[in-house]
Amino acid sequence: MELADILSEESVLVCTDIASKRDVLTRLSNKVAELTGHPAKDVFEALNDRESLGSTGLGNGIAVPHGKFAPIKHVMAVFMKLTTPVEFDSVDDQPVDIVMMLLAPMGAGADHLKALARVARILRTDSIADALRRSNDPERLYSILTQKLATNQAA
Repeated sequence: MELADILSEESVLVCTDIASKRDVLTRLSNKVAELTGHPAKDVFEALNDRESLGSTGLGNGIAVPHGKFAPIKHVMAVFMKLTTPVEFDSVDDQPVDIVMMLLAPMGAGADHLKALARVARILRTDSIADALRRSNDPERLYSILTQKLATNQAA
C-alpha cells in the first residue's frame, strides 16, 4: 500500500488556527465530511473514541489519530500541518505539529494496520519530518509524503 493510495492532494491541510487536540480532531472530521459526505460528528466520534483509549501522539511532534468508521469503503488519510504545535498527550509530553489521520472501514484489519505502520515509519524518518516542517505549501507537503514513501518502499 502506497500513501498516495489513501491520501489525496485535497486531503493535505495547513492549519494556522488550531489551539487544542479537540480542534485537531474537529478539523480532521470536517475534512472527512467534506470529502465523503458523511456527518462530521460521526467521524469525530470514531476518532475521539479511539483517542479515549490512549493518545495517538507518537512523540517528536507527531500524532496519528485513527479509528474505524463503518460507512467508508477503504482506508483513507488526511494530513495536517500545524503552524503552532498543540498539546496532544503524546508519549513524550511534547506538543504536536504533524498529524496524519487514518480512517478504516470496520473489516479492514490488515490494511488498517499496514497503513498505520507505513505512516508511522514515514513520519518518524527525521529527514521527512524536517522537510514537512519546512513547508507550508499543501502541494509540496503532498509531494514529500508520497515521493518519500516510494523511495522507502522496501524499508
